[in-house]
Amino acid sequence: SAERPLCPAADLAQSSIKPEPPPVPCYATLGRRAHGNALTIHARLTPLARAFTSPPRSRAFAASTMASPAAVSAVAVALALLVASADAWLHEEFDTEGNVRAGYDARGQQVASIVLDRQSGGAFRSRRSYLYGQFSVQIKLVPGNSAGTVASFYLSSGDGPGHDEIDMEFMGNSTGQPVALNTNVWANGDGKKEQQFYLWFDPAADYHTYTIIWNAKNVIFKVDDLFLRCFTRHADLPYPGAKPMAVHATLWDGSYWATQRGKVKVDWTAAPFVASYRGYSADACVPAGAGRPLACPAGTGRWMRRRPSAAERGTVAWAKKNYMRYNYCDDGWRFPKGFPAECSRG
Repeated sequence: SAERPLCPAADLAQSSIKPEPPPVPCYATLGRRAHGNALTIHARLTPLARAFTSPPRSRAFAASTMASPAAVSAVAVALALLVASADAWLHEEFDTEGNVRAGYDARGQQVASIVLDRQSGGAFRSRRSYLYGQFSVQIKLVPGNSAGTVASFYLSSGDGPGHDEIDMEFMGNSTGQPVALNTNVWANGDGKKEQQFYLWFDPAADYHTYTIIWNAKNVIFKVDDLFLRCFTRHADLPYPGAKPMAVHATLWDGSYWATQRGKVKVDWTAAPFVASYRGYSADACVPAGAGRPLACPAGTGRWMRRRPSAAERGTVAWAKKNYMRYNYCDDGWRFPKGFPAECSRG
């Protein structure tokens, strides 16, 4: 984001969480061509796979389909390649910049690892831009001392002065201290709408799912299955509803801002820092041209009309009461002439 919150310094309580180094993904050699090869692999695999998965029609047929251990191993490898091909998403949907590695974990899920060191960070950006949708990704954040680093998952219409943006930014911290998630909504270049929450788990110990639901009525932020924040649209106030936005993920040096208002910098002796992303999905509409309706996938109503239920608003209240670190609607120093209008409208 172009502007960072002017948050008061916070005394962070010691946490009993002890992050462990994440397992290293198994990097395969399937690169950009993997997705395109999926059908070819499937066509070659099908006759042999059926021999192992279909019930035999007779004892003679069963005997004729018995295979050697080598053949069974070949089928297993082919199946693994097929699963990995079907799960590929990074090079199929995104352009990358800087230090981004693509690999596969033990379950065949593609993992995009963004690496930060003294020389470079990394990022990936979707080739498509969207206008409303539900966007999710699983992230395992930088383990250990991540102070000064910022990992992100966000939507943006660009870098111009009137741009729109929806942010989820993970502000690193010292080992054992809680990590803060910064959420923000930009509309027509106005981005002073931050709410920050301490995460109630160790986000580096395992993958967690982070979701942005963006429709014409509200922007919803989710962590795993919990609603964390809902930014509601008001007809007379700016809202990100006219500019298509691309999906971004980054890992960068935010020493000037991220940890205790910049008091704690990145410790480069702990580099390289790695944030891992997997399980990306975009269930979203794309612009179809001037004067034409949006091109939307089937079942769009499941998120296009999505608004928090009473129970989901309860989780928002729970997060605000127990884990909120900063709320722009409480920052009188930042808004000496009065809070933004939406702060008084619920």
